[in-house]
Amino acid sequence: MSPIFDWFFAQYQDIPTYLVALEIVAVFFGFLSVWYAKQDNILVYPTGIISTAIFVYILAIYALLGDMMINGYYFAMSVYGWYIWTRKVDETHYTPITKTTKKENKQSIYIFIATLIFVFVVYEFFDKWNSWTAYVDTFTTAIFFVGMWLMAKKKLENWVYWIIGDLISVPLYLYKGLVFTSFQYLLFTVIAIYGYRAWKKNLNIPETSLM
Repeated sequence: MSPIFDWFFAQYQDIPTYLVALEIVAVFFGFLSVWYAKQDNILVYPTGIISTAIFVYILAIYALLGDMMINGYYFAMSVYGWYIWTRKVDETHYTPITKTTKKENKQSIYIFIATLIFVFVVYEFFDKWNSWTAYVDTFTTAIFFVGMWLMAKKKLENWVYWIIGDLISVPLYLYKGLVFTSFQYLLFTVIAIYGYRAWKKNLNIPETSLM
C-alpha cells in the first residue's frame, strides 16, 4: 500500500470494527442530508435524523462532548425543521426560502454567544480542556448551532455558517483521527457553496412542493 493508505487505515487500527462501520453509515446519511438540503428537499430531515443519532452514540464513546452536543442539537432541530418546512403559508404553498431579518440576525448572535458559554461550562464541568481541539470545538459548535437554526427556518444565510464551520472541521476531524468524517466535511463544504447558490436563485419564490 502507499504511505497515504497506510496512514489512512492506521487511524482505525485500534478502533472496534462496528464503530468504523457506524461512522461510514452516519457519514453516508449525513452526505445525503446535506445534498437534499441543497436541493431544498424535505428528505434533508429524515436522513439527517439517522446520521445525527448515530453520531451522538459514536461521539459519546469518543468523549467529544462539543461534537456530541452539536449532533444532539441537530437531531432536535431536524424535528423542528421538518415541522417548519411542511407548514403551509396558505392552501397550496409551503414556507419559502427567505433572508434573515434584523431581528433574526440579533437572535443568531445571541444563539452563538449562548452556545459558547454553554459549551464552555460543559467542558469546564467535565474537565475536558486537555487539548487545543476543545477550544476549536467550542467555536465550531456555536457556528453550527446558528447554521442549523437558520436552516430550520429556511434562511439563505444558513449556508454561510455551514461553509465556515465545515472548512474548520476538515482539518479538525483529521487531527482527531476520524478520517471518514473529515472527508465528509470536505464534501459538505463543496455542497454548501452550491447550496447557497441554488437557494439564492429560489429566494422568496412560493413553493408548492417539498421534493
